[in-house]
Amino acid sequence: MDNNTQNGYTYTYSSREQAELKKIREKYTPSSENEDKLTRLRRLDASVTNTAQAISLVFGVIGTLTLGFGMSLIMTDLAVKLGLGGGAAMVIGIAVGVVGASLASLAYPIYNLIVKAKRKQLAPEIIRLADELIK
Repeated sequence: MDNNTQNGYTYTYSSREQAELKKIREKYTPSSENEDKLTRLRRLDASVTNTAQAISLVFGVIGTLTLGFGMSLIMTDLAVKLGLGGGAAMVIGIAVGVVGASLASLAYPIYNLIVKAKRKQLAPEIIRLADELIK
């Protein structure tokens, strides 16, 4: 039990209230105070690939959707609904499809570039934490 004195009054909190107070306090303390070194090391290691995955996934999805739109111009009557002739639809559809395929094919190289950059950026901190944990 914890006693707090304020203006001559004494407040006593039960153990259940103490647990609730600690839980609320943890929400507002910086995460670095709460996490141990191994947890921080794991979080830093995961952040390397998580960022790269998210960005390359966006490139891949946008590229795939663009490729699909180009294919739709060529293979369906979407071009007619948009007011394009058969020859124009074919040329525009191929151009849009090539752009989409290029974006989708860049997803993996972008992933690799981001992973290399993040590893270079976080390497000193990760190595320092790993060395502290190994000792």
